Amino acid sequence: MIEQITRSILDPSFMLALVVAVAVFVTMFTALPALGGSPLKARMKTVALERDELRAKQRARLAAEADRRRRGLREEQSVGMRRVVDRLDLKRALADEATVAKLKVAGFRGQNPLTRFLFFRLVLPFVGFALGLVYIVFLNGLAEQPWAIKLFVCVVLAYAGFYAPVLYVSNRATKRKESIQRAWPDALDLMLICVESGMSVEAAFRRVADEIGAQSVALAEEFVLTNAELSFLQERKQAYENLAARTGLDTVKSVTQALTQAERYGTPVAHALRVLASESRDMRMNEAEKKAAALPPKLTVPMILFFLPVLFAVILGPAGIQVSERGIFPS
Repeated sequence: MIEQITRSILDPSFMLALVVAVAVFVTMFTALPALGGSPLKARMKTVALERDELRAKQRARLAAEADRRRRGLREEQSVGMRRVVDRLDLKRALADEATVAKLKVAGFRGQNPLTRFLFFRLVLPFVGFALGLVYIVFLNGLAEQPWAIKLFVCVVLAYAGFYAPVLYVSNRATKRKESIQRAWPDALDLMLICVESGMSVEAAFRRVADEIGAQSVALAEEFVLTNAELSFLQERKQAYENLAARTGLDTVKSVTQALTQAERYGTPVAHALRVLASESRDMRMNEAEKKAAALPPKLTVPMILFFLPVLFAVILGPAGIQVSERGIFPS
C-alpha cells in the first residue's frame, strides 16, 4: 500500500496538479488584498465616517438648542404680564439701555425676556414681604424680637426680591462670558485657518460656529447671529459692533475692530487674525499662570486647619502611645 501511495505521489500528473494548486493558492493569497483594497484606505474611510457621524450629531444638537432658544424668544407673551408692564409703564421706570445690554450679554434677546424681567422685579418684592409676614405671624418666627426688627426683616426680604432678577441676569451673563472667553482663542485659530484657506469672513463664521459648538454653545450661537447680520445688514461694521456688544468682552471687541479696519482699509484679514489669535493665547496662558500663582496663598489656611493637625497626629501619635504605655504619664 505504501508502494502504491509512493507511486501515486511520484506520478507526473499528480505532481503537475499539486504545483498548479499551490500556484493558484499563492496567486489568490497575493491578489486578495489588492482586490479588497488597502487596509490604510479602509481605516481612513472608517475614521472619516465616524467623524462625519459625530459632526452630524453635534450639528443636530446645536440646531435643537437654537430651535429651543428661538421658540423661547418667539413665544407669545403672557397677556397678564404685558398688560401690567404696559399699564404701569415699567419700561420707562425700571429699564434703560444698560438693562437691555445686560440682558443681551446674558443671552436674552427680544421683548419677551425684558417683559418678564420687569414683571418679576415688580412682583418679587411683594412675594418676599408676604413670605416674611407668613414666617413671623403664622410660624411664630423671631418671637423674642421686637416688631421693629420683624418689620426690618420683611423689608429686607422685599428688597432682596426686587434685586433677585438683577442678580440672576448678572450670574447668567458672567457664566456666558466665561464660556465664550475659554473658547475664544480656539475660535480665532479656526477662523484664521478658514480665512487663509480662501474662505470669506461669512463662511468662516459659519464654519467656526459648527466646529466650536462642542466647546461653547454660546459662542457658536453668537457666530451664527453675526453671520446672519453680515448677510442682511447694510453696514458690516454694525454686525461686528453687535457681536462685541452681545458678548461684552474686550478681546472680542478688539477682534471686531480689527476686522472693521481690515475691511475699511483693505489690509489682510489673515494677518490681523494671526496677531490677535497669538495675543488671545498669551492672555489665556497668563490667566492660567495667575491662577497657578494664587494657589499657594489659598492653600495655606486649609493646610493649617486640616493637613497639619493630621500630620502631627501621625508623627506624634506613636510616641504618645509609647509614653503612655511606659507609665510616664498616668493614663
